[in-house]
Amino acid sequence: MLLVLPFLMLVPFLLYYALSGAEVGESVTGLVDLTDPSPAGLAYLNLTLAGLIPLTWVIVRWLHGLRPRWLSSIRPRLRWGYLFACFGLSFVALIATLVVAALLPSDAAGASVAGELNEFTPRLRDFMLVVLLLTPLQAAAEEYAFRGYLLQAFGGMVRSPWVAVGLSSLLFALAHGAQDAPIFFDRFAFGVVAGVLVVVTGGLEAGIAMHVLNNWLAFGIALAYGDMSSALNPTGGTWWSIPVTLTQSLVYLALAWWVARVMGLRKRSDPAVLPAPEGRV
Repeated sequence: MLLVLPFLMLVPFLLYYALSGAEVGESVTGLVDLTDPSPAGLAYLNLTLAGLIPLTWVIVRWLHGLRPRWLSSIRPRLRWGYLFACFGLSFVALIATLVVAALLPSDAAGASVAGELNEFTPRLRDFMLVVLLLTPLQAAAEEYAFRGYLLQAFGGMVRSPWVAVGLSSLLFALAHGAQDAPIFFDRFAFGVVAGVLVVVTGGLEAGIAMHVLNNWLAFGIALAYGDMSSALNPTGGTWWSIPVTLTQSLVYLALAWWVARVMGLRKRSDPAVLPAPEGRV
């Protein structure tokens, strides 16, 4: 089913290119080129990843016999009040991150923004709209796939939830393709924090909020000072980024956990994990 998603999401783009008189083959080639992405290409990528949300719903319903809403939280639904609170907390964690980054050597931290602002063009405007509107769907979809489904599925196979967190985090980092070791560590660390927050808060809200902000920040910096390909294909990671990563992760983890306790959120349900599939393959 994963292989079907890219083709399904390609259909509306094919119809648009055909009806507008564009050269379909050339347009599709540009659409899937991540080395020189276009606004349409980024929209296609985000929509394809967003398709993971209904895909996980289908899998949970068909394979496990559960209502899809159980993927969101133990309520079972998204707890919107906590989600919006976590957006605020993610900005607090970002401020702490910037403070730590400012204390690192400027030539080694890799955290400073250099260069001049890019000129505002129609292409840049289109990128901004795609990032603003579709990035939240893409980020939420990855949380539903890796923390909503896989973490619970692994949790049904192993006794320790922390093993499930580690396995889902490893797959999350590997799913981003070839990458430098520091970048891999950054993604793995994010996966661990998001997974731990699922366990201790009983839902995806904290992971979604942090994921959306991280992607908005990465894409925003790329659009302002670089280009979109640098955000989609990051290279040149430095181990000096680890203190920055750990600061954001630990500050956010502590704040989100604390707020969940203050709000009195439940973190467990019965059953606590997805049951193994019965009679279907």
